[in-house]
Amino acid sequence: MTVSASIAVGSHVWVEDPEVAWIDGEVVELNGKEIEVVCTSGKRVVTSAANVYPKDPEAPPCGVDDMTKLAYLHEPGVLQNLRCRYDMNEIYTYTGNILIAVNPFQRLPHLYSNHMMEQYKGMALGELSPHPFAIADAAYSGESGAGKTESTKMLMHYLAYMGGRAAVEGRSVEQKVLESNPVLEAFGNAKTLRNNNSSRFGKFVELQFNDKGKISGAAIRTYLLERSRVCQVSDPERNYHCFYMLCAAPAEDIEKYKLGNARLFHYLNQSNCYELDGVDDSKEYLSTRRAMDVVGISSDEQDAIFRVVAAILHLGNIEFAKVSDSDASQPKDDQSRSHLKTAAELLMQVCNEQSLEDSLCKRVMFTRDEKITKSLDPVAAAISRDAFAKIIYSRLFDWLV
Repeated sequence: MTVSASIAVGSHVWVEDPEVAWIDGEVVELNGKEIEVVCTSGKRVVTSAANVYPKDPEAPPCGVDDMTKLAYLHEPGVLQNLRCRYDMNEIYTYTGNILIAVNPFQRLPHLYSNHMMEQYKGMALGELSPHPFAIADAAYSGESGAGKTESTKMLMHYLAYMGGRAAVEGRSVEQKVLESNPVLEAFGNAKTLRNNNSSRFGKFVELQFNDKGKISGAAIRTYLLERSRVCQVSDPERNYHCFYMLCAAPAEDIEKYKLGNARLFHYLNQSNCYELDGVDDSKEYLSTRRAMDVVGISSDEQDAIFRVVAAILHLGNIEFAKVSDSDASQPKDDQSRSHLKTAAELLMQVCNEQSLEDSLCKRVMFTRDEKITKSLDPVAAAISRDAFAKIIYSRLFDWLV
């Protein structure tokens, strides 16, 4: 196993330990497939890359109630989060719509009182703390590529046919429901080893019917979007379809979003797979834009969506170098500065070039009395860049849904 791209000298990591399963530390040396780590206990460990996982140094000390919020959803990250919550008698934790329970070995009657039942009555999953009362058992499963998504689409087509109603302002409810699929697939699906159109998120679709059996509305809930794919792609997989579609867009859009060949972007060229057999990304881009029209996404909103997608690609091309005689970092060269400027321009009202650079190269901490700004070294700045790219893509996906 090769060293992960997110692990470098100075990185905070988890390293496997025969006694306590995992201990945290800092990487001090990389030597081929071996990594030397100084643990927080003072112990020095030399081990293979297979036994080391990146740690999120900004993870909240009390843990998170839904592990899809973790930067790294791997074994040590999951175990540490469960332990933090367990230490506070928080024995339930979500992973999307899955509930994980850890035996407290004591009675906690307040968790199961009538008052608690009343609290959860009618509440959607995730609105309150994780709890068995919030779980609805409605799921089916299958291997990647087995046909879960396609089967769902066929069911939706059939139900739309059976419960169709007259169009309102030229667009029927069932049209909007069906055309939501290509939009979600463009931003939530990617090529994997076993499936060229693998859903990298979970989806719950609710079709609503009136008393006459006609479709009156629909609701879609998503969970577990694979955020790490935005920044890290293994050969021969691909990043999310929308990135390649945008790089294959008509010339006027390529110029508007300041893009080019997909091979030019770090978030895409980690894999040698850029095209799919039988798929024309330029046609898929136009089909996705038409589907957006049908579901009611305006032209201005579509433009904003693809500006964010393009900005993420430019963010990935920003490299960092150390400022002389300092632990601080800055964009490495003119090319990185150009990508920084372009990303800021694409994000428009969200930030300007200087504020974007500061957000990547500095960390701001607040105490009761003051604000503390800490400069980041190039490794930490690159991690900050990737974290920013992942969170804005995740927020974009949530907005689309």
